[in-house]
Amino acid sequence: MSEPDEVQPEETPERDGADDAIDAVGVVEPPSVEALAEAKRAIEAMVLVATDPVEEHLLAQLLELPQTVVCDLCAELATSYETESRGFQFVQVAGGWRYQTHPDVAPYIERYVLEGQAARLSGAALETLAIVAYKQPISRGQVAAIRGVNVDGVLRTLTQRGYIDEVGRDLGPGQATLFGTTQSFLEKLGLASLDDLPPLGDFVPSADVVEALEQTLRADSDEAHADKAEPVETAEPVETAEPVDVDGETAVPAEVDGDIDLTDPAAVES
Repeated sequence: MSEPDEVQPEETPERDGADDAIDAVGVVEPPSVEALAEAKRAIEAMVLVATDPVEEHLLAQLLELPQTVVCDLCAELATSYETESRGFQFVQVAGGWRYQTHPDVAPYIERYVLEGQAARLSGAALETLAIVAYKQPISRGQVAAIRGVNVDGVLRTLTQRGYIDEVGRDLGPGQATLFGTTQSFLEKLGLASLDDLPPLGDFVPSADVVEALEQTLRADSDEAHADKAEPVETAEPVETAEPVDVDGETAVPAEVDGDIDLTDPAAVES
């Protein structure tokens, strides 16, 4: 009986540095203290600019960190804000993290929101602001002459809102205050300078439109005058008094003011 062949052990190939690198895949070293501090700052910035709550897995992808680490960093941020008694909170809402105001300052937020809702400009204020923007520097009297009404209250409101301000004095008699727009006006409209205002020529109707409007106004004026014409009064027919038989004699009653009592002989004879 022959002896079984001796099994020779397989030779193990030599391992180089690349294989060592492959074996190291999946081994995550804990981030350094500097990296964690930078990650916190990045979380604050991203959540601050976000309009909706930011989920942890998205933060983990952007920061290239494990989600558990990101969860711990967010919890640390929330605790730090609460410890420092900030006016805002870092909270987890709808599966993500966001900033929101602290409940303790709710009365001030309500006051601010109500003030913001009442900050809309009326039509008169917008008209006045447009006049100042295109005609500046302009005095209060000149604005009133263009609008045809008193503009003291409107100018005061626009000044309080920071849209216009005093820019100088008129050199004429009385040295009236001249008004002009402010930097806040340009910021609200998104303009780099007053040169970016749309030209007024774009809002002026053409000659054909003006002529059509004039014809319409003339027709309306003629109809109004026709409606106001006084009707001609017509003379009422005069009633003729009939003769009255009194004691066998016929008499015609005289015309007197008021009613005539035909039963009174004296009235008939007169």
